[in-house]
Amino acid sequence: MGIKSTLIRPFAAWTSAKVDKMRKNAVADQRKWFEKLISKAANTRFGRDHDFSNIRQPKDFAARVPARDYEGIRSYVDMILEGRENILWPGKPKYFAKTSGTTSGVKYIPITKDSIPNHIGTARTALFNYVHKQGQADIFDGKVIFLSGSPTLEEKAGIPLGRLSGIVNHEIPTWLKGNQLPSYKTNCIEEWEDKVEAIVEETWQQDMRLISGIPPWVQMYFEKLLERSGKQNVTALFPNFKLFIYGGVNYEPYRNSLEQLMGRRVDSLETYPASEGFIAFQDEFPSTGLLLNTDSGIWFEFIPLDQIHNENPDRLTIGQVETGKDYVVIINNNAGLWGYNIGDTVRFVSTDPYRLVVSGRVKHYISAFGEHVIGKEVETALKETLDQIPAEVVEFTVAPQVNPPEGGLPYHEWLVEFSRKPANMDAFTRSLNDAMVRQNIYYADLINGKILRPLVVKELPADAFRDYMKTQGKLGGQNKVPRLTNDRKIADQLNPAANKSL
Repeated sequence: MGIKSTLIRPFAAWTSAKVDKMRKNAVADQRKWFEKLISKAANTRFGRDHDFSNIRQPKDFAARVPARDYEGIRSYVDMILEGRENILWPGKPKYFAKTSGTTSGVKYIPITKDSIPNHIGTARTALFNYVHKQGQADIFDGKVIFLSGSPTLEEKAGIPLGRLSGIVNHEIPTWLKGNQLPSYKTNCIEEWEDKVEAIVEETWQQDMRLISGIPPWVQMYFEKLLERSGKQNVTALFPNFKLFIYGGVNYEPYRNSLEQLMGRRVDSLETYPASEGFIAFQDEFPSTGLLLNTDSGIWFEFIPLDQIHNENPDRLTIGQVETGKDYVVIINNNAGLWGYNIGDTVRFVSTDPYRLVVSGRVKHYISAFGEHVIGKEVETALKETLDQIPAEVVEFTVAPQVNPPEGGLPYHEWLVEFSRKPANMDAFTRSLNDAMVRQNIYYADLINGKILRPLVVKELPADAFRDYMKTQGKLGGQNKVPRLTNDRKIADQLNPAANKSL
């Protein structure tokens, strides 16, 4: 046992005890943060504009602060970009996290000195809790890798600006830097394919024990590792590889492919970070759902998904949510985001403790015929099908085909890239459609009523999704392919690559 693992063990035990306490005190902790946030921001420009000094209850807040997206706070961000202080939160942000939106263009999400512990501290909490629960402190005696965006930062109004994953590189604690790969120079490479090649060269002969990143990009890294090393699998190359950390993408569609590349099942730790805040993390192993991060600088509200377009939707606090229902996440935090709709939908699988799964994106759905299919439903349907009919899927997306060029009834088109195709494609497609019928009652009604024909799967050639992401300038880092869209913008760009209609 190494020095670092010996020293970390008691801190890991202490951290895990804090997680246990957070599980039990969620409602009280949320009330505490509601009061703290409102009080501290009362004299900011936003606080004065929205009468924070007279807010006593969550209903008072909801009456004064509408749920909003980035456009709703853009005027305040613009004030900060003009060099003004005390706008959304006391002082100035420490960073701006740069993200892109479909309607807002580039978005500048503030990260403050007060909110850094939410991002960095929660990542440490999730990791230390795992270490204690699983007894794996020795991962810190080897090397760790975080596949991320470039840490190169620009400046906007004197405030450092970059992707969240790049910003995080500047906040990694000193005690961990000696373990971290790749090097800063390699991490700054902008071209993703060149960057992966450089990462492979720096890591393939190291004692890698922890690997973190978005599953499709980790898969690309693993494939190139095996090409470089000539090894049959990753764990033959890295025998001490103990933990895979991921977030932002459901692991299940990638599990078979990644585990084949790994050579065996490696422990995984799921997290739910966003530029706006670290929302939840896996606290038990195994676990269904992620523990809501209720004591880390965020006060949460939840809007029932079926009310999101209402003028005055219900704004529920943590004590009012129910299991099995889809909610839009609204955050209020110590970076100065107020009534902020992050665009995600979640479904609670437990309220004692408060554990959830990400069920989709508000803008990522199919409802061309009133079915309102969401991300969780297509991912679950695919997993059920793969459990019955062996195959390996690299990536997929789903779109409506309202006016089929071949004529006949409309349908949902699944564009799928396989690394190993099903032995019987017709059986695979039927099984997938049956699974979708079970997942979504409205889809079932449309199929049974012959408004829609059963779904169609189109096979894409190798690297189709990587090539598409490259054309969009979104290859690598934290970028993800939408699981489904209500239009055909993505599907029509991928469709020329389809070499077979199944």
